[in-house]
Amino acid sequence: MLLKRLVNGKNQSSKQRGKERVAFFGGKGGVGKTTCSASYAAALAQEGWRTLLVSTDPAHSVGDLLEVRAGARAVKAADGLWIREIDPEESSRRYMEEVKGNLQGMAAPGMWREVERQMDFAAASPGADEAALFEEMVSILLSAESEYDRIVFDTAPTGHTLRLMSLPELMGVWVDGMLTRRKKTRELHRMLQNVSEVEEEPQDRVYQILERRKNRFATARERLLDPEVTSFYFVLNPERLSILESAKAMDLLNKYGVSVGGLIINRVLPKEADGSFLARRREQEQGYLKEIEERFRELPQTRIPMKPEDIRGLEGIRDLAARLQMESFGSL
Repeated sequence: MLLKRLVNGKNQSSKQRGKERVAFFGGKGGVGKTTCSASYAAALAQEGWRTLLVSTDPAHSVGDLLEVRAGARAVKAADGLWIREIDPEESSRRYMEEVKGNLQGMAAPGMWREVERQMDFAAASPGADEAALFEEMVSILLSAESEYDRIVFDTAPTGHTLRLMSLPELMGVWVDGMLTRRKKTRELHRMLQNVSEVEEEPQDRVYQILERRKNRFATARERLLDPEVTSFYFVLNPERLSILESAKAMDLLNKYGVSVGGLIINRVLPKEADGSFLARRREQEQGYLKEIEERFRELPQTRIPMKPEDIRGLEGIRDLAARLQMESFGSL
């Protein structure tokens, strides 16, 4: 059962569990990721887990959905449930300020203006926001064990999310390259010291910073790739483009070794929906549902029927969470 797979171990102590559980909800834009991730997070909270729901989508809607004022700091939305919306621009600004702070004491005073100018160029370059967002995600992943039992990520549309999921490997390679070059610089510096008979070698702060970052990325990557810690859940609609995008995304996640835990097929026409127009839609939908079942047959699947009204507020989320527990998740 999908829900039980993710909330198992409720009666175990934190020492027995040993690891927190992390779930990413992703998919094509507009398929209902926010509603599904929020409902799932609410279900976890109702099971007794301290749960953090994190939105990494620049077009945040978690707070609007739950009718709670959300922001960069975690806000309590209900008993056992906290929500947080990461602002990529603000994360990028803080990230660059941190980098400047690390470099300020290392650069020669006459060079500092040029260093600042180069850092400002870097902040405006493509990928800077994603790198900063990844730093925020790493911080959340590494602090989760002491603060929360479960973390649920409501992610941006698929392409953006996949780039984020690939960053641990890419940034790890980049830091390794920087460490290698820095090591060569240190060796050259040591040779010059020997020539000048200087005995004490000063600490290399740049090397220490890079080494810390390498260790952080390695730990984050280890957790992202551990299926007992992290799973990725796709939300899709029974529509052609949604199916194709999900299939491509799963292939890429498999390439990077990220575990895919299951599918949530959202907005399935309910049986009680009638009329000739809906009958034709249902006929087409049945073909897509069969395709989903066959194409992704190795994955757990659950279906959520389309509701006649919008889901909004904590009560609406709790109603859906209860339905998922009793019917959808519980059927897997």
